[in-house]
Amino acid sequence: MTAKRVAVIGAGPAGIAAIKNFTDLGFDVVGFDRCQGVGGNWRFDDPTGHSSVFETTHIISSKYTSSYEDFPLPADAADYPSHRVLARYFQDYARNFGVTDRIRFETEVVKCEPAPGDRWSVTWRKTGDDGATTEVFDALCVCNGHHHTPRMPEYPGTFTGKMMHSHEYKRAAPFADQRVLVIGGGNSACDVAVETSRVSAKTAISWRRGYYLIPKFMLGQPVDKLFYRFTWLPKRLQLMGLEFLLNLLQGKNRDIGLPDPDHRIMATHPTLNSDLYLAIRHGKVQPKRDIQRLDGKRVHFVDGTSEEFDVIVACTGYQITHPFLDKAVIDLSKAPVRLYQKMLPEKLKNIYFIGLFQPLGCIWPGAELQAKLAARHLAGLWQPSAPLSQLINHELAHPDVDQVNSPRHTVTVNDMAFRKRLKADLARARPVPARLGLAATRVEAAE
Repeated sequence: MTAKRVAVIGAGPAGIAAIKNFTDLGFDVVGFDRCQGVGGNWRFDDPTGHSSVFETTHIISSKYTSSYEDFPLPADAADYPSHRVLARYFQDYARNFGVTDRIRFETEVVKCEPAPGDRWSVTWRKTGDDGATTEVFDALCVCNGHHHTPRMPEYPGTFTGKMMHSHEYKRAAPFADQRVLVIGGGNSACDVAVETSRVSAKTAISWRRGYYLIPKFMLGQPVDKLFYRFTWLPKRLQLMGLEFLLNLLQGKNRDIGLPDPDHRIMATHPTLNSDLYLAIRHGKVQPKRDIQRLDGKRVHFVDGTSEEFDVIVACTGYQITHPFLDKAVIDLSKAPVRLYQKMLPEKLKNIYFIGLFQPLGCIWPGAELQAKLAARHLAGLWQPSAPLSQLINHELAHPDVDQVNSPRHTVTVNDMAFRKRLKADLARARPVPARLGLAATRVEAAE
Protein backbone atom coordinates (compact mmCIF):
# COMPACT_ATOMS: atom_id res chain seq x y z
CA MET A 1 0.00 0.00 0.00
CA THR A 2 1.29 3.45 -0.90
CA ALA A 3 2.05 5.59 2.15
CA LYS A 4 -0.08 8.66 2.71
CA ARG A 5 1.69 11.89 1.80
CA VAL A 6 1.92 14.66 4.40
CA ALA A 7 2.99 18.25 3.71
CA VAL A 8 4.64 20.08 6.61
CA ILE A 9 4.93 23.86 6.30
CA GLY A 10 7.82 25.26 8.31
CA ALA A 11 11.09 23.72 9.51
CA GLY A 12 11.40 25.45 12.86
CA PRO A 13 11.29 23.58 16.19
CA ALA A 14 7.65 22.55 15.65
CA GLY A 15 8.07 21.64 11.98
CA ILE A 16 11.05 19.34 12.44
CA ALA A 17 9.23 17.56 15.28
CA ALA A 18 6.23 17.10 12.99
CA ILE A 19 8.34 15.72 10.14
CA LYS A 20 10.10 13.31 12.50
CA ASN A 21 6.94 12.00 14.16
CA PHE A 22 4.86 11.60 10.99
CA THR A 23 7.80 9.81 9.36
CA ASP A 24 8.06 7.52 12.39
CA LEU A 25 4.54 6.26 11.67
CA GLY A 26 5.30 5.44 8.05
CA PHE A 27 3.97 8.53 6.28
CA ASP A 28 5.69 9.99 3.21
CA VAL A 29 6.52 13.47 4.52
CA VAL A 30 7.60 16.54 2.56
CA GLY A 31 8.68 19.68 4.42
CA PHE A 32 8.68 23.22 3.02
CA ASP A 33 10.66 26.17 4.37
CA ARG A 34 11.75 29.53 2.96
CA CYS A 35 15.08 29.42 4.79
CA GLN A 36 18.30 27.63 3.87
CA GLY A 37 18.16 25.26 6.84
CA VAL A 38 16.16 24.19 9.87
CA GLY A 39 15.60 26.28 12.98
CA GLY A 40 12.97 28.85 12.02
CA ASN A 41 13.20 31.95 14.23
CA TRP A 42 16.47 30.65 15.70
CA ARG A 43 18.33 31.11 12.40
CA PHE A 44 19.86 34.48 13.23
CA ASP A 45 22.17 34.67 10.21
CA ASP A 46 19.64 33.58 7.62
CA PRO A 47 19.40 36.15 4.78
CA THR A 48 15.73 35.68 3.87
CA GLY A 49 14.43 38.54 6.01
CA HIS A 50 12.24 36.28 8.13
CA SER A 51 11.51 36.95 11.79
CA SER A 52 14.46 35.79 13.85
CA VAL A 53 16.15 36.08 17.21
CA PHE A 54 18.43 38.99 18.08
CA GLU A 55 22.21 38.81 18.03
CA THR A 56 22.40 38.41 21.81
CA THR A 57 19.30 36.26 22.38
CA HIS A 58 19.32 33.50 24.97
CA ILE A 59 16.31 31.28 25.54
CA ILE A 60 14.02 32.40 28.36
CA SER A 61 13.22 28.87 29.55
CA SER A 62 16.10 26.90 31.04
CA LYS A 63 17.75 23.85 29.49
CA TYR A 64 16.08 21.70 32.15
CA THR A 65 12.64 22.29 30.61
CA SER A 66 13.56 22.90 26.96
CA SER A 67 14.41 19.57 25.33
CA TYR A 68 12.64 17.23 22.97
CA GLU A 69 11.56 14.07 24.76
CA ASP A 70 13.86 11.78 22.76
CA PHE A 71 16.73 14.21 22.09
CA PRO A 72 17.97 16.14 25.15
CA LEU A 73 20.04 19.29 24.98
CA PRO A 74 23.78 18.69 25.50
CA ALA A 75 24.64 18.12 29.15
CA ASP A 76 27.27 20.87 29.01
CA ALA A 77 24.84 23.50 27.68
CA ALA A 78 24.47 26.66 29.76
CA ASP A 79 21.42 27.03 32.00
CA TYR A 80 19.98 29.43 29.41
CA PRO A 81 21.58 28.50 26.06
CA SER A 82 22.29 31.09 23.37
CA HIS A 83 20.56 31.11 19.99
CA ARG A 84 23.70 29.65 18.41
CA VAL A 85 23.60 26.63 20.72
CA LEU A 86 19.90 26.14 20.01
CA ALA A 87 20.37 26.49 16.25
CA ARG A 88 22.97 23.69 16.38
CA TYR A 89 20.62 21.65 18.57
CA PHE A 90 17.83 21.83 15.98
CA GLN A 91 20.27 21.00 13.18
CA ASP A 92 21.56 17.99 15.13
CA TYR A 93 18.00 16.82 15.83
CA ALA A 94 17.09 17.06 12.15
CA ARG A 95 20.22 15.20 11.03
CA ASN A 96 19.90 12.52 13.72
CA PHE A 97 16.34 11.59 12.69
CA GLY A 98 16.75 12.02 8.92
CA VAL A 99 14.51 15.08 8.87
CA THR A 100 16.79 17.36 6.82
CA ASP A 101 16.60 15.20 3.69
CA ARG A 102 12.81 15.50 3.63
CA ILE A 103 12.73 19.31 3.49
CA ARG A 104 12.59 21.51 0.41
CA PHE A 105 14.52 24.57 1.55
CA GLU A 106 14.32 28.04 -0.03
CA THR A 107 10.77 27.17 -1.00
CA GLU A 108 7.70 29.32 -0.39
CA VAL A 109 4.25 27.83 0.03
CA VAL A 110 1.93 30.12 -1.91
CA LYS A 111 -1.46 28.54 -1.34
CA CYS A 112 -3.10 25.60 0.40
CA GLU A 113 -6.71 24.62 -0.22
CA PRO A 114 -8.94 21.61 0.34
CA ALA A 115 -8.93 19.01 -2.43
CA PRO A 116 -11.39 16.18 -3.16
CA GLY A 117 -11.24 13.20 -0.84
CA ASP A 118 -10.38 15.27 2.27
CA ARG A 119 -6.95 15.93 0.81
CA TRP A 120 -5.00 19.18 0.45
CA SER A 121 -3.68 20.99 -2.60
CA VAL A 122 -0.35 22.74 -1.94
CA THR A 123 1.06 25.30 -4.38
CA TRP A 124 4.74 26.19 -3.91
CA ARG A 125 7.62 27.87 -5.69
CA LYS A 126 11.37 28.06 -5.25
CA THR A 127 12.81 31.37 -4.04
CA GLY A 128 13.40 33.64 -7.03
CA ASP A 129 11.25 31.62 -9.43
CA ASP A 130 8.18 33.05 -11.14
CA GLY A 131 6.47 29.77 -11.81
CA ALA A 132 4.72 27.65 -9.19
CA THR A 133 3.99 23.95 -8.78
CA THR A 134 0.90 22.34 -7.27
CA GLU A 135 0.88 18.96 -5.53
CA VAL A 136 -1.85 17.10 -3.68
CA PHE A 137 -1.23 15.64 -0.22
CA ASP A 138 -3.31 13.44 2.03
CA ALA A 139 -2.76 15.73 5.02
CA LEU A 140 -1.40 19.18 5.83
CA CYS A 141 0.61 20.11 8.91
CA VAL A 142 0.92 23.87 9.52
CA CYS A 143 4.01 24.71 11.57
CA ASN A 144 4.88 28.27 10.54
CA GLY A 145 4.32 29.68 14.03
CA HIS A 146 2.79 33.00 14.96
CA HIS A 147 5.64 35.48 14.44
CA HIS A 148 4.88 36.27 10.82
CA THR A 149 2.94 39.54 10.64
CA PRO A 150 4.01 42.35 13.02
CA ARG A 151 1.34 44.22 14.97
CA MET A 152 2.07 47.96 14.91
CA PRO A 153 0.60 50.40 17.47
CA GLU A 154 -1.33 53.48 16.37
CA TYR A 155 -1.09 56.93 17.99
CA PRO A 156 -2.44 60.37 17.13
CA GLY A 157 0.01 62.50 15.16
CA THR A 158 2.99 61.71 12.98
CA PHE A 159 6.51 60.61 13.88
CA THR A 160 9.17 61.91 11.47
CA GLY A 161 12.01 59.77 12.77
CA LYS A 162 12.33 56.06 12.02
CA MET A 163 9.54 53.87 13.35
CA MET A 164 10.09 50.13 13.18
CA HIS A 165 8.89 46.85 14.65
CA SER A 166 11.17 44.53 16.60
CA HIS A 167 10.65 42.13 13.66
CA GLU A 168 13.30 44.26 11.89
CA TYR A 169 15.68 44.44 14.85
CA LYS A 170 18.73 42.16 14.75
CA ARG A 171 21.55 43.89 16.63
CA ALA A 172 22.25 47.07 18.60
CA ALA A 173 25.11 48.50 16.50
CA PRO A 174 22.90 50.50 14.04
CA PHE A 175 21.47 52.43 17.01
CA ALA A 176 24.81 53.92 18.07
CA ASP A 177 24.43 57.56 19.16
CA GLN A 178 20.69 57.48 18.42
CA ARG A 179 17.88 58.52 20.76
CA VAL A 180 15.83 55.33 21.06
CA LEU A 181 12.32 54.76 22.41
CA VAL A 182 11.21 51.16 22.91
CA ILE A 183 7.48 50.41 23.20
CA GLY A 184 6.37 47.37 25.17
CA GLY A 185 6.99 45.37 28.31
CA GLY A 186 7.52 41.87 26.94
CA ASN A 187 10.70 39.89 26.55
CA SER A 188 11.65 41.46 23.22
CA ALA A 189 11.06 45.01 24.47
CA CYS A 190 13.23 44.55 27.55
CA ASP A 191 16.01 42.94 25.51
CA VAL A 192 15.97 45.71 22.89
CA ALA A 193 15.99 48.42 25.56
CA VAL A 194 18.93 46.90 27.44
CA GLU A 195 20.96 46.14 24.30
CA THR A 196 20.47 49.52 22.59
CA SER A 197 21.26 51.36 25.83
CA ARG A 198 24.84 50.12 25.56
CA VAL A 199 25.45 52.09 22.35
CA SER A 200 22.71 54.73 22.09
CA ALA A 201 22.77 58.38 23.04
CA LYS A 202 19.77 57.53 25.22
CA THR A 203 17.21 54.75 25.48
CA ALA A 204 13.76 54.93 27.04
CA ILE A 205 11.11 52.25 27.42
CA SER A 206 7.38 53.06 27.33
CA TRP A 207 4.87 50.87 29.16
CA ARG A 208 1.11 51.11 28.63
CA ARG A 209 0.45 48.99 31.72
CA GLY A 210 2.48 47.43 34.50
CA TYR A 211 4.13 44.05 33.96
CA TYR A 212 5.78 41.54 36.23
CA LEU A 213 9.51 41.28 35.54
CA ILE A 214 10.73 37.86 36.61
CA PRO A 215 14.49 37.28 36.96
CA LYS A 216 15.94 34.22 35.27
CA PHE A 217 17.38 32.97 38.54
CA MET A 218 15.84 32.77 42.00
CA LEU A 219 17.49 31.28 45.07
CA GLY A 220 20.42 30.27 42.89
CA GLN A 221 18.36 28.21 40.43
CA PRO A 222 16.74 28.81 37.03
CA VAL A 223 13.31 30.13 37.89
CA ASP A 224 11.37 27.52 35.90
CA LYS A 225 13.36 24.65 37.41
CA LEU A 226 12.68 26.06 40.87
CA PHE A 227 8.93 26.48 40.42
CA TYR A 228 8.37 23.20 38.62
CA ARG A 229 9.28 21.64 41.96
CA PHE A 230 6.17 23.22 43.50
CA THR A 231 3.53 22.29 40.93
CA TRP A 232 1.95 20.03 43.56
CA LEU A 233 0.81 23.14 45.43
CA PRO A 234 -2.55 24.74 44.65
CA LYS A 235 -2.15 27.30 41.87
CA ARG A 236 -3.16 30.17 44.17
CA LEU A 237 -0.34 29.34 46.58
CA GLN A 238 2.16 29.01 43.73
CA LEU A 239 1.32 32.51 42.48
CA MET A 240 1.31 34.02 45.97
CA GLY A 241 4.76 32.55 46.59
CA LEU A 242 6.12 33.91 43.33
CA GLU A 243 4.76 37.41 44.00
CA PHE A 244 6.22 37.36 47.51
CA LEU A 245 9.66 36.39 46.20
CA LEU A 246 9.56 39.07 43.49
CA ASN A 247 8.71 41.79 45.99
CA LEU A 248 11.38 40.53 48.37
CA LEU A 249 14.15 40.35 45.78
CA GLN A 250 13.28 43.30 43.52
CA GLY A 251 10.81 45.57 45.24
CA LYS A 252 7.95 47.27 43.42
CA ASN A 253 8.01 48.58 39.85
CA ARG A 254 7.17 52.04 41.17
CA ASP A 255 10.55 52.09 42.92
CA ILE A 256 12.26 52.45 39.54
CA GLY A 257 9.64 54.59 37.79
CA LEU A 258 7.64 51.83 36.10
CA PRO A 259 3.91 51.30 36.68
CA ASP A 260 2.92 48.51 39.04
CA PRO A 261 0.80 45.74 37.51
CA ASP A 262 -2.96 46.18 37.92
CA HIS A 263 -3.49 42.42 37.74
CA ARG A 264 -2.31 39.25 39.42
CA ILE A 265 0.86 37.55 38.27
CA MET A 266 0.39 35.36 35.15
CA ALA A 267 -2.70 37.37 34.13
CA THR A 268 -0.37 38.69 31.42
CA HIS A 269 2.39 36.70 29.80
CA PRO A 270 5.40 36.85 32.15
CA THR A 271 8.54 38.74 31.15
CA LEU A 272 11.78 36.99 32.07
CA ASN A 273 14.55 39.54 32.23
CA SER A 274 17.29 40.04 34.79
CA ASP A 275 18.86 43.12 33.20
CA LEU A 276 16.21 45.84 32.83
CA TYR A 277 16.04 46.68 36.54
CA LEU A 278 19.80 47.20 36.64
CA ALA A 279 19.80 49.20 33.39
CA ILE A 280 17.18 51.55 34.83
CA ARG A 281 18.90 51.85 38.20
CA HIS A 282 22.21 52.54 36.43
CA GLY A 283 20.56 55.33 34.44
CA LYS A 284 21.05 53.57 31.10
CA VAL A 285 17.33 53.15 30.38
CA GLN A 286 14.66 55.75 31.20
CA PRO A 287 11.22 54.46 32.23
CA LYS A 288 8.35 56.26 30.45
CA ARG A 289 4.58 55.95 30.56
CA ASP A 290 2.24 55.30 27.64
CA ILE A 291 2.43 57.48 24.53
CA GLN A 292 -0.27 60.13 24.18
CA ARG A 293 0.63 61.54 20.75
CA LEU A 294 3.44 62.04 18.24
CA ASP A 295 4.65 65.37 16.88
CA GLY A 296 7.62 65.23 14.51
CA LYS A 297 10.42 63.70 16.52
CA ARG A 298 8.81 64.72 19.79
CA VAL A 299 6.85 62.10 21.70
CA HIS A 300 4.26 63.22 24.26
CA PHE A 301 3.47 60.85 27.13
CA VAL A 302 0.28 60.53 29.18
CA ASP A 303 2.00 61.93 32.30
CA GLY A 304 2.49 65.28 30.55
CA THR A 305 6.21 64.85 29.77
CA SER A 306 7.68 64.89 26.27
CA GLU A 307 11.04 64.09 24.69
CA GLU A 308 12.59 63.87 21.24
CA PHE A 309 13.70 60.56 19.73
CA ASP A 310 15.34 59.47 16.50
CA VAL A 311 14.00 55.91 16.47
CA ILE A 312 10.95 54.16 17.88
CA VAL A 313 11.10 50.36 18.15
CA ALA A 314 7.64 48.86 18.64
CA CYS A 315 7.86 45.51 20.43
CA THR A 316 4.13 44.99 20.24
CA GLY A 317 3.76 41.41 19.12
CA TYR A 318 2.38 39.72 16.05
CA GLN A 319 -0.92 38.88 14.43
CA ILE A 320 -1.74 35.23 13.86
CA THR A 321 -1.68 34.87 10.09
CA HIS A 322 -1.43 32.06 7.57
CA PRO A 323 -1.03 33.85 4.23
CA PHE A 324 -1.20 30.59 2.28
CA LEU A 325 -4.65 29.75 3.72
CA ASP A 326 -7.62 31.73 2.48
CA LYS A 327 -9.65 33.14 5.38
CA ALA A 328 -12.74 31.60 3.81
CA VAL A 329 -11.11 28.22 4.48
CA ILE A 330 -10.02 28.94 8.06
CA ASP A 331 -9.38 32.18 9.95
CA LEU A 332 -7.48 32.01 13.24
CA SER A 333 -6.49 35.68 13.36
CA LYS A 334 -9.01 36.64 16.04
CA ALA A 335 -10.17 35.18 19.32
CA PRO A 336 -11.47 32.70 20.08
CA VAL A 337 -9.05 30.31 18.37
CA ARG A 338 -11.18 27.23 17.89
CA LEU A 339 -8.65 24.41 17.82
CA TYR A 340 -8.75 21.34 20.05
CA GLN A 341 -5.43 21.03 21.88
CA LYS A 342 -4.49 24.17 19.87
CA MET A 343 -4.17 21.75 16.95
CA LEU A 344 -7.39 20.31 15.48
CA PRO A 345 -10.07 22.49 13.81
CA GLU A 346 -13.65 21.34 14.22
CA LYS A 347 -14.75 21.41 10.56
CA LEU A 348 -11.73 20.74 8.33
CA LYS A 349 -10.25 17.28 8.00
CA ASN A 350 -6.62 16.19 7.77
CA ILE A 351 -5.11 19.54 8.73
CA TYR A 352 -3.08 19.99 11.91
CA PHE A 353 -1.66 23.16 13.48
CA ILE A 354 1.52 22.35 15.39
CA GLY A 355 3.14 24.97 17.62
CA LEU A 356 0.31 27.51 17.37
CA PHE A 357 0.31 28.25 21.09
CA GLN A 358 2.12 30.57 23.50
CA PRO A 359 3.29 28.58 26.52
CA LEU A 360 4.33 29.92 29.89
CA GLY A 361 7.56 28.07 29.18
CA CYS A 362 9.24 26.37 26.22
CA ILE A 363 7.26 25.69 23.05
CA TRP A 364 8.89 22.67 21.38
CA PRO A 365 8.25 20.02 24.08
CA GLY A 366 4.54 20.73 23.69
CA ALA A 367 4.79 20.91 19.90
CA GLU A 368 6.51 17.52 19.91
CA LEU A 369 3.58 16.01 21.83
CA GLN A 370 1.13 17.65 19.42
CA ALA A 371 3.04 16.08 16.52
CA LYS A 372 2.90 12.63 18.12
CA LEU A 373 -0.85 12.99 18.64
CA ALA A 374 -1.48 14.33 15.13
CA ALA A 375 0.46 11.47 13.55
CA ARG A 376 -1.54 8.92 15.55
CA HIS A 377 -4.77 10.65 14.56
CA LEU A 378 -3.94 10.43 10.87
CA ALA A 379 -2.85 6.80 11.32
CA GLY A 380 -6.21 5.95 12.91
CA LEU A 381 -4.61 5.10 16.26
CA TRP A 382 -6.30 7.89 18.21
CA GLN A 383 -9.62 9.71 18.06
CA PRO A 384 -10.93 12.60 20.19
CA SER A 385 -13.04 11.47 23.13
CA ALA A 386 -16.04 13.60 22.08
CA PRO A 387 -17.16 15.76 19.15
CA LEU A 388 -14.52 18.42 18.46
CA SER A 389 -16.97 21.31 18.88
CA GLN A 390 -17.79 20.06 22.39
CA LEU A 391 -14.12 19.62 23.33
CA ILE A 392 -13.19 23.05 21.97
CA ASN A 393 -16.02 24.73 23.87
CA HIS A 394 -14.80 23.06 27.07
CA GLU A 395 -11.21 24.23 26.47
CA LEU A 396 -12.32 27.81 25.84
CA ALA A 397 -14.49 27.80 28.97
CA HIS A 398 -11.64 26.45 31.12
CA PRO A 399 -8.41 28.22 30.08
CA ASP A 400 -5.13 27.27 31.73
CA VAL A 401 -4.54 30.83 32.87
CA ASP A 402 -7.07 33.58 33.63
CA GLN A 403 -5.46 36.41 31.64
CA VAL A 404 -6.40 39.97 30.76
CA ASN A 405 -8.14 40.47 27.42
CA SER A 406 -5.33 40.97 24.92
CA PRO A 407 -4.59 39.69 21.38
CA ARG A 408 -1.36 38.25 22.77
CA HIS A 409 -3.25 35.88 25.04
CA THR A 410 -5.51 34.17 22.50
CA VAL A 411 -3.26 31.09 22.32
CA THR A 412 -1.67 31.11 25.80
CA VAL A 413 -1.30 27.81 27.64
CA ASN A 414 0.35 26.71 30.86
CA ASP A 415 3.05 24.47 29.44
CA MET A 416 2.92 21.89 32.24
CA ALA A 417 -0.89 21.61 32.16
CA PHE A 418 -0.90 21.59 28.35
CA ARG A 419 1.63 18.77 28.16
CA LYS A 420 -0.32 16.82 30.76
CA ARG A 421 -3.48 17.02 28.63
CA LEU A 422 -1.61 15.97 25.48
CA LYS A 423 -0.06 13.02 27.30
CA ALA A 424 -3.48 11.99 28.56
CA ASP A 425 -4.75 11.89 24.97
CA LEU A 426 -1.65 10.00 23.83
CA ALA A 427 -2.14 7.45 26.60
CA ARG A 428 -5.55 6.63 25.08
CA ALA A 429 -4.06 5.93 21.64
CA ARG A 430 -3.72 2.37 20.40
CA PRO A 431 -0.16 0.99 20.31
CA VAL A 432 1.92 1.75 17.24
CA PRO A 433 2.07 -1.40 15.05
CA ALA A 434 5.35 -3.30 15.29
CA ARG A 435 5.72 -3.21 11.50
CA LEU A 436 6.52 0.50 11.81
CA GLY A 437 9.49 -0.22 14.05
CA LEU A 438 8.10 1.77 16.95
CA ALA A 439 6.65 -1.03 19.05
CA ALA A 440 8.79 0.10 21.97
CA THR A 441 7.66 3.70 21.71
CA ARG A 442 5.66 4.65 24.78
CA VAL A 443 4.28 7.92 26.05
CA GLU A 444 4.02 8.20 29.80
CA ALA A 445 0.47 8.75 30.98
CA ALA A 446 -0.23 12.00 32.77
CA GLU A 447 0.34 11.74 36.46
